[in-house]
Amino acid sequence: MFYYIIALFVIFLDQLTKWLIVKNLKIGESIEIIENFLYITSHRNRGAAWGILQGQMWFFYAITIVVIVAIVIYIQKAVKGKWLMGVSLGLMLGGAIGNFIDRVVRKEVVDFINTYIFGYDFPVFNIADSALVIGVILLMIQMLKEESEAKRSK
Repeated sequence: MFYYIIALFVIFLDQLTKWLIVKNLKIGESIEIIENFLYITSHRNRGAAWGILQGQMWFFYAITIVVIVAIVIYIQKAVKGKWLMGVSLGLMLGGAIGNFIDRVVRKEVVDFINTYIFGYDFPVFNIADSALVIGVILLMIQMLKEESEAKRSK
């Protein structure tokens, strides 16, 4: 149950921040937070990361539904005693649903976190995207941990 609360928190925070962006900034408008590093920039994306597959909404609907179902099944069956895996899956579930809501309701995803890392203008992203990335990183750590434990037990 705790992992679903994480997902709900991600969805709430994601949708709240997107709502604030839509209500308070025009598309393209930007607010400097940390000079040459972090900006809040109102952006819309009708595709996936880096704008790939623009306008392929039915593809995103289908993939997201499959991912959501798979994550829920995995939480139910494989998480017992693996809190790190549960947290990672809760983050990924919340992120997937957060962007899915945008695609269904707005027909585009609201992005607003704009970073410049070592001078590179990284693609604008949102809370759901962040939760997905952090969730994947935590899942990889969990998998490496399990692999290490399996090697030690042999």
